[in-house]
Formats: sequence, C-alpha cells, structure tokens
Amino acid sequence: MPDQYRDDAPVEFSLARRRILVGGVLLMGAFGALSTFSATSSDIVLPDESVARFMEISSLLIPHQLDRGIGKRLAIAMTTANPSFSDHITALLAMARRRNARIVEDFFPDVPEGPLKETALSIISAWYMGVLTDAPNAQVFAYELALMYQPTIDVMTIPSYAKAAPNGWNADAPLLSDMPQF
Repeated sequence: MPDQYRDDAPVEFSLARRRILVGGVLLMGAFGALSTFSATSSDIVLPDESVARFMEISSLLIPHQLDRGIGKRLAIAMTTANPSFSDHITALLAMARRRNARIVEDFFPDVPEGPLKETALSIISAWYMGVLTDAPNAQVFAYELALMYQPTIDVMTIPSYAKAAPNGWNADAPLLSDMPQF
C-alpha cells in the first residue's frame, strides 16, 4: 500500500486532497496579508516643510506644548483623509500672517465658514482627542499625550489598566522599604 494513503481510509479520502485544501487556504491567507501590507505601506510621506507648516498652524490654534512626532502622524493622516488639506493649511497660515497672529483669537474670527473653518476645527479636535474621528474603529494618534488630559492631569487619572499611569508597566518599580523582622 502506498505511503500517501492511510490503510484504514478509502482512496477518495487521500491526503492529496487535504494538501490542496490546506495549500488553498494558505494561498488565500497570503493574498489577504499582502493586501493589508500594501495598504499600510503606501502611506504618504510628507516633506518636512509640510509638517513644519502643520505644526505652525497647530501652535497658533492650540496654546499647548505640542509633540512633533504626533503632529507628523496627524498631518499625514489628515492629508490622506482630505486631499485639499495642504491648501487649507496654506490659506489658514496666510490669514494668520496677515493679522500677525500670536494666538488663535487673533485670526480665528476672520476664518470663513466652510472648509477652512472645518479644517481648523478638525486640527484642534485631533490634537485634543488624539484621534481624527470619534468612531469605535478610529486610529489613535495620542493617548497619554492627548491634550484633553493636560488641563486636569494633576487631578484626573488617564484610563488605563496600569496602576500608576499609562504605560506604567514599563516603569521600574519603586524600591521596597525594609521589611520588619518578627
């Protein structure tokens, strides 16, 4: 009896059909993984000038210390979501420069209703919430550095499973005091 057949199974239950089935499943899985990989690897790359302009308008819209790494990720995601985002940033910066703006109140009343105001409000919202949209499957850009936690950081605990703080499990544990001898 050939090795590829079990001695108690008929010929129609050969392992060759199982190999074809397993190979097909693996092939379909590879195609699925490849499509996911290509979707994530095709992220756009913004030049440093675009990120600098995004950070400039962000610092005018938001009176907080902003993290450049988070800003870069936000700028890329917002540019991907809205193809005219770069033009809106240019227009907002032009308005701010005409008014010699130092804070948001210096130029925000001049921003007309419509796409420019929506862009400005979406930038503010993204920095404060740490996500672009308030949806269950939203990509998180800032968690512990989301600005909504900054005003109350001294009295409010950021939701986390770590006892001390977000990412608290990465911190070194404090030294234990001398245990009493009994």
